Amino acid sequence: MDAADTADAAFDPWSPEFVADPYPAYARLRATGRAHWYAPARQWLVPHYDDVSALLRDRRLGRTYTHRFSHEEFGREAPDAAHEPFHTLNDHGLLDLEGADHSRIRRLVSKAFTPRTVERLTPTVRELAAGLVGDLVAAGGGDLQAMVAEPLPVAVIAEMLGIPREDEERAMLRPWSAAICGMFELNPSEDTARRAVAASVEFSSYLRQLIARRRSEPGDDLISALIGVAELTEQEMISTCVLLLNAGHEATVNTTVNGWWTLLGNGVRPDPDPEKLSTAVEELLRYDTPLQMFERWVLDDIEIGGVVIPRGAEVALLFGSANRDPARFGPTAGELDLGRADNPHITFGAGIHYCLGAPLARLELTAVFAELLRQAPRLRLAAEPRRKPGYVIRGFEELLVEV
Repeated sequence: MDAADTADAAFDPWSPEFVADPYPAYARLRATGRAHWYAPARQWLVPHYDDVSALLRDRRLGRTYTHRFSHEEFGREAPDAAHEPFHTLNDHGLLDLEGADHSRIRRLVSKAFTPRTVERLTPTVRELAAGLVGDLVAAGGGDLQAMVAEPLPVAVIAEMLGIPREDEERAMLRPWSAAICGMFELNPSEDTARRAVAASVEFSSYLRQLIARRRSEPGDDLISALIGVAELTEQEMISTCVLLLNAGHEATVNTTVNGWWTLLGNGVRPDPDPEKLSTAVEELLRYDTPLQMFERWVLDDIEIGGVVIPRGAEVALLFGSANRDPARFGPTAGELDLGRADNPHITFGAGIHYCLGAPLARLELTAVFAELLRQAPRLRLAAEPRRKPGYVIRGFEELLVEV
């Protein structure tokens, strides 16, 4: 069986069984090669930690290619014109920018995520986490995702951006984000694209109105600060704000829910000691990675394990596989070890696209886990959870618990 056949047999991102547990398939991919052609998605799958880590830093790859090539030069078709609002929004955000534009915007936005900023947010995050968990406990339980995991990071990012609590659109932040993120799945359907386009139009329209309000009535928030930056266009501001919301809560939501599913399934609890809890959170980020795959375009030919991957191809860096690679994490790579000290997981990426919000995500995660351990020490499942169908951003529809 050659590498392509192995990928086809082991890797099935549209299968509910695979999405529920992709790790045995990852082990097969790692055992049979370093690069596997996967025809259904027209991608090269890269499953090993060392390769994934190196390629995240390799400037011969990029999140986009349009800073160097036209679609025709790169051998790709231009995006469907009907999807233009999504692509305009996405293509002006940090996640999909390369070159000078990426460096310029990252330098400006990184000021919002300094250690001092995160330290200043700590009391707010802890207070929000305590209140949300308190409400869950007072109700005797409920959906941990809807009641705790989702509201916390969305509220934090909304406060950072300066989205007024009284604005009706604040309740749309999570639905808008979910619709837009649907386009990051493999081969999204036309229905998914329509929802993403509608969300892109609505979210962008709201932010344009909010930016106009902040121009005349500035506040102590990120949008007001970005308005004063001459190097940013309004579209770059809008795309930056949307990206901060999308990227700023997906990891926290899914690590919280996936993490508690893992803990409850293994019958273990983290030690509430702050240092030990921080170590446990890192292990949960590694063990069941919320973002399973990160894609890159090949801008110049590369070679992986003797396989030449040409310019114009796309590689799928399998974070979930890399984070359980025994070559890096030893013979216990597939086991949950809440005390794992040597844990250089790549859940937040690496290189120039390393997640700016990683310190904030870690703060939110430790705060919410600490409060659940303190206020709900007997937390238990109330029902078997239902998984979402998505593979790239992997999580649950809900996690019903009792306290």
